[in-house]
Amino acid sequence: MIEPKTFQPISGQKLLDLPQVRALPADTQFAMRVVATVLPFRVNNHVLEELIDWSRVPDDPMFRLVFPQPGQLEPQVFDRVAELIKAGADEDTVQREARAIQTQDLNPHPAGQLEHNVPLVDGVRMDGIQHKYRETVLFFPSQGQTCHAYCGYCFRWAQFVGIDELKFASREAEGLASYLREHPEVTDVLLTGGDPMVMRTRVLERYIEPLLTLDHVQSIRIGTKALAWWPYRFVTDKDSDDLMRLFERVRGAGKRMALMAHASHPVELEPKVAREAVRRIQDTGAVIRCQAPLVRHVNDDPEVWADLWREEVRLGMVPYYMFVERDTGARAYYHLPLTRALEIYREALRRTSGLARTVRGPSMSADPGKVCLDSIERIAGEEVFVLRFLQSRNPDWSGRTFFARYDPSAAWLNELQPAFGESKFFFEESASAVQAQSRIAESV
Repeated sequence: MIEPKTFQPISGQKLLDLPQVRALPADTQFAMRVVATVLPFRVNNHVLEELIDWSRVPDDPMFRLVFPQPGQLEPQVFDRVAELIKAGADEDTVQREARAIQTQDLNPHPAGQLEHNVPLVDGVRMDGIQHKYRETVLFFPSQGQTCHAYCGYCFRWAQFVGIDELKFASREAEGLASYLREHPEVTDVLLTGGDPMVMRTRVLERYIEPLLTLDHVQSIRIGTKALAWWPYRFVTDKDSDDLMRLFERVRGAGKRMALMAHASHPVELEPKVAREAVRRIQDTGAVIRCQAPLVRHVNDDPEVWADLWREEVRLGMVPYYMFVERDTGARAYYHLPLTRALEIYREALRRTSGLARTVRGPSMSADPGKVCLDSIERIAGEEVFVLRFLQSRNPDWSGRTFFARYDPSAAWLNELQPAFGESKFFFEESASAVQAQSRIAESV
């Protein structure tokens, strides 16, 4: 029997009022204040009580994942905010500086999300929709542009800091359905955010129900970290039963229902309520696929990933992606070189059975598409990265292998150089070609 729990979020500077934080050294509290001025912070009572081992702080991985860390900002950026606070600057001055850092220093929308992914219809941007890959549309419901708690590494941190022009959102469910009616090539719709699971079921229904009448839409996915951050959403919240019935209606309409669960560490799946949430979701016929980025200080250990994948398989979930931390936000603190990412992925995979080897990685969701680093090889006397497009703006690129010069410090696609004396990668042949592919992605 799972006892209900009332959701109690703690956001922004209110973190300094938490008794667990007040017990920390004064300089640690000040560093948290500085970082929380620039990057969004949110936690809740489940994370505080069930996931963080406060006896291990500051080394506890969940603490490092959720609570502000000094290294999340570059030293010169940290100092700019710290000096203002120490000087007693007024709140407006501090916020102006924070906003400048957010927009100028932290790359709020990586991989061409604003420039290339938002489709145009008769010259009008369809805000709230991203259509990067031919078969898949991402939709950002306006009511789902937050999460039950925030991960420090989140590449969509810009959704949470109150900058309207940086948000993807649409209040018009019919706008999504209308767009899909004009695009029969779309088979998959991914509701994302933020986290759509912060919405009440009656709101979520408004977005999902119209999709059930579209024959060409075969799969409805929901990107969520609620299994970790607030599993009560699926078990004891007032409308959790309604949510399960909604999932059942999706399956009853002949569609595949998939929860794209973000699981960063095996500790997130340990609470009894999380396991009960998994069971209830699976009983509706929905599939749970698991993905997360590889992030330093949290899960940069092959045994952590092996444990995570083994537990996911044991619970009937499908290991899906190991992502590379994106080039945005607190990347300086969390990212790893691609060489280390590949080493961790391979070693973790060796420690699991075949059922866990559905996971793909290390994968970069970069501007031209999802690129996987397959191996490091010596070819024709040159040490190279062997990379492959798992998905791409141009469907003809999907599955294509290409080579980059070995670089032990590179951590993202745009830091790589072509191998074998080539001046450009095949997908960079000319700026006009890239722009043409972007126009294709926006119009399909």
